[in-house]
Amino acid sequence: MSFNIGDYVTRNSYNNDTVFKIIDIDNDIAYLKGVNIRLEADSNISDLKKIEESEIESDDKSFLDRFDINLNRDEYFYLPGKVVHIDGDEEYLSRCMDFYNKVHVKAYGINLKEDLISDKIQELLDEYNPDILVITGHDAYYKKLGNESDNNNYKNTKNFINSVKTARKLKSHDKLIIIAGACQSNYEELIKAGANFASSPKRINIHALDPAIVASSVALSDKNKPIDLIGILEKTKYGARGIGGIITNGCMYVGYPR
Repeated sequence: MSFNIGDYVTRNSYNNDTVFKIIDIDNDIAYLKGVNIRLEADSNISDLKKIEESEIESDDKSFLDRFDINLNRDEYFYLPGKVVHIDGDEEYLSRCMDFYNKVHVKAYGINLKEDLISDKIQELLDEYNPDILVITGHDAYYKKLGNESDNNNYKNTKNFINSVKTARKLKSHDKLIIIAGACQSNYEELIKAGANFASSPKRINIHALDPAIVASSVALSDKNKPIDLIGILEKTKYGARGIGGIITNGCMYVGYPR
C-alpha cells in the first residue's frame, strides 16, 4: 500500500491506538502528527495502517458539552477573562480558537514555534494585556535519556520554562494566569517557573484542546471566588494525569444591572 503526505494512519506496533496525519515522508520513514493528541512521531512506512478520513470522529463536541454554563442573564451581565493563546502548531491553534468562539471567550491566537515564544512574550502582553496566557505546542519526554527531572531530556520543556519565566517577571500570579506545556512536559518545573497550570504530571500526552479547555474554564470563573480546580481538570481529556495546577481566583467580572 502506498502512503502520501496528508494521509491519516495508525501504528500497528502501538495497537493502532492513536490516529495521526502524515506530515512528511523521507524514504521509508513517515513523520506523523496526532489528529487529537498533541504528539509528533515518526514511523517506518511498513508499520502504518491507513485510516479513511470518514472514519475519524471528532471529539471536540464532547468537550463543549462539559461547559454547561447557567448564567442569570435576566439581571446580571458578564465579562469573561481575555486570553492570548500562543501555539507552536497552527492546526491545533485553529481548533482551539474555534473552541473559544463556541464558549464565548475572547481570545487572540498567535502561531509561534516553541523556541521563539520567549522573545515575543513582552510584546504580546503589552499589545493585548490578557488575563490568561496559554503557552503550548509540542513537547516530548525522551525516556531513553533517563531522569525525568532533567529538562534536557525534553523536546521543548526548556523553551516553555523560559517563556513562563519571562511572562512572570512582567506580571504576578494574581495579575496573569499562565497555562503552559504540551505532551509529556515537565510539570513540576513549569509550576516552579511560575505557571498556574501545566502539563504533564504523569508525563502523558494531552489533547489538542486541553490548554483551551483550562483557559476557558478560568476565563468563565468568577473573579472574586477561587476556581474549582479539580472540576476544571476533570473537563480535560485525561484529568489530573495530563494537567495540574494551583488554586487561584477566576477572571470573569459579574455586573449589575444588565
